Amino acid sequence: MATDSSRAFVDYLARRRPQIEDFLARFTLRPEDPTAHAAADLARYLYEPLARFTVSGGKRTRPALCLLGAEAVGVDPICALSTAAAIEYFQSAALIHDDIADCGEMRRGVPCLYRTDGEGIAINTGDLALVNVYAGLLLDDSLENDTCLRVLCELTYMMQRTLEGQALDLGWVRDGRWDVTVDDYLTMASHKTAYYSAATPLACGAICAGGTDEQIEALFDFGLDAGLAFQLQDDLLNLVGDPDEQGKDFRSDITEGKRTMLVVWALQHLDGAERDELQGLLSSGTTDQAKLARAVELIEASGAVDFTREHAHMLAERAKATLERTEFDEQALVVLKSMADFFVERLG
Repeated sequence: MATDSSRAFVDYLARRRPQIEDFLARFTLRPEDPTAHAAADLARYLYEPLARFTVSGGKRTRPALCLLGAEAVGVDPICALSTAAAIEYFQSAALIHDDIADCGEMRRGVPCLYRTDGEGIAINTGDLALVNVYAGLLLDDSLENDTCLRVLCELTYMMQRTLEGQALDLGWVRDGRWDVTVDDYLTMASHKTAYYSAATPLACGAICAGGTDEQIEALFDFGLDAGLAFQLQDDLLNLVGDPDEQGKDFRSDITEGKRTMLVVWALQHLDGAERDELQGLLSSGTTDQAKLARAVELIEASGAVDFTREHAHMLAERAKATLERTEFDEQALVVLKSMADFFVERLG
């Protein structure tokens, strides 16, 4: 449910989603010759799994932000559609591969792709989504060569940062690391989430639209703060949100031993016995509801929930202040500020 301050952004997502989904349906790589030998098998084992995964997408927030970046500099966002699709395909690849790495069970209300089609097929399908990131831009004749190259450079930088964040997230769990600091977490989360969830989509949309360097930089910085606030809200919802809204994922961060801001803060501020108890619960992989509730009780007692919520709101306010550095389209500016509010007020 949207609040008054976040309504403009929710309405914007609803308005842009059909346009994005229509473009995604029209652009995707397919077998070179659909009548050739083995073309049906190629469709079954590669192209159809990606199409099935893509069509099940959520709110299309990331590609919508790419269009919003173009609108922010006063240009028709149609110029950024291929870039928006590229970002959505990167999202598909990241989710398909993440589910394998995290041994996930459900994605978007259905079993994960690797569970329905096998791990090898899923890895290959995720790789095809990465090929789509570049192919859509290279085949877009409406983009000037210099613009296309700049967008490709930004997307490559975004993907590298995202992989760095994922490496930290996975590595800390693999090595049983509990010495992670708040600053370590913020680095991981900004790399894993903020770059591709907000900063790069907005900046690339502005690049496609011919925005000034000042506009592009301001949108990028706005997106880094807003995207990190989005992740902190995700962390909060997983532990203290509405169980019905969260579904099977509710408190899964405890089961998976995730090094979230909440956990990192709690482990640094609890005394020895309570710290050891929380670390034991986080290391156990428990799904027992009473033990999950106890872990959350310890986290709340440390002050981590209040600290994380305050930090998320600080980031959202700082993001909005960043927009004052340069000129933007007035209507788009309303949506951007609404977006920052939505990221810290959403309930699911």
